[in-house]
Parts: sequence; C-alpha cells; structure tokens
Amino acid sequence: MAADHTPDAPLKPDTPQARSPLAPLSEVRGCRLVDLPEHTDPRGSLTVIECGRQLRFRIERVFYVHGVPAHVARGLHAHRELNEFIVAVSGSFEVTVDDGTSRATVRLDRPGRALHIEPHLWTEFTGFSPDAICLVLASAPYDPDDYLYDYAEFEEFVRAGRP
Repeated sequence: MAADHTPDAPLKPDTPQARSPLAPLSEVRGCRLVDLPEHTDPRGSLTVIECGRQLRFRIERVFYVHGVPAHVARGLHAHRELNEFIVAVSGSFEVTVDDGTSRATVRLDRPGRALHIEPHLWTEFTGFSPDAICLVLASAPYDPDDYLYDYAEFEEFVRAGRP
C-alpha cells in the first residue's frame, strides 16, 4: 500500500486524482445511481434492495463504515474484480469515482439511493457527517489481491485494459 493512499488518510491536494477536473457522473464508465423502492406509512419507511432488480450481482460480503471523522478520506483504491453497492443508511458522505479518464463526485444522503460501483473504478469517500453510516454490499469476500492502492498502478491497469 502506497503511503499516499492509506484507507484513512486525508486527501492530499497534490495527488493526480485530486487535481483532475470533475465530470458529470454519466461520463464515468462503470457506475450508476440507483433509486431504491421505498414504502412509507405512519409506522415509518422500509427500503428494499433485491438481487436481480436493483442489484446486478450476488451479495457475498456486507460491511459498513461509521464513525469517520469529517476530515478523513476512505477508500482511495480500485478493485480488479469486485462490484460494490453503496448506501448511506444514515447521514451523508461524498463518493468520487474515477475511471482513469473521467471522474465525478456524488453525495449520498438518503437510504433510498445507492451507487453501484463496478470493477476498475478508483474511489474516494469524503465529507462524512457525524452520523454517517456507509453500507457496502460486495460481490465477493475480502481478497487483498483484488485491491489497487496506488493511483499510478491503477492508471497502468486501466491503460492495459486488464479485465
């Protein structure tokens, strides 16, 4: 893991991913926002995520990130093969996605909207509110060999067109 890309490091303004301009999310290959079905009545709300409907992969791992200080960046990596489905079940945070050519930032701030992140996307999670809980549904168990923590290595991986 490169020193500039530790999972809990503040985002440094001189890194390549911090300098490149932002584009609309639709210009970043391999990600999509998903509006989740919500059912609300006087008892409260229920939000649904179903495999084969909102979710295009089988869930193999579930984890959540919480208690992140506002100045801390999480993620700062890409996956070779893993799909992730990200939901702000409480509070809010921003996710920056980068496909090696275009990058965009989206704010997740309600449990009825998710972000599907396919493999080969660099991700950065920032701006966590004090009550933020980031739920991640993943397509595979944890595999340290699936991670690209160095941005230059990620760029080379994308340029090489590796599957």
